[in-house]
Amino acid sequence: EMEDLTAIKKMTGVPEPLQSCHTAVIDGYVIEGHVPASDVARLLQEKPKARGLAVPGMPVGSPGMEGPNPQPYEVLLFQADGSAAVYSRR
Repeated sequence: EMEDLTAIKKMTGVPEPLQSCHTAVIDGYVIEGHVPASDVARLLQEKPKARGLAVPGMPVGSPGMEGPNPQPYEVLLFQADGSAAVYSRR
């Protein structure tokens, strides 16, 4: 059990504006927040030059955050320099 999640996010290179509630490292990529499994699978298949994927915040409708009024959200592909681009729209 980790208590200082900010340190983990810093260590894994998650830019502050993209930080969320969960952080994982899979095959060298950082997965931050409620990223859909299909986007993780696509990332692992395509193997882009990137640091990882992030879903900032906790949008209703993202995996694990189901609710009656889902909101659209974006999955972002981010780089080590902190830049990010839309990877998918949900």
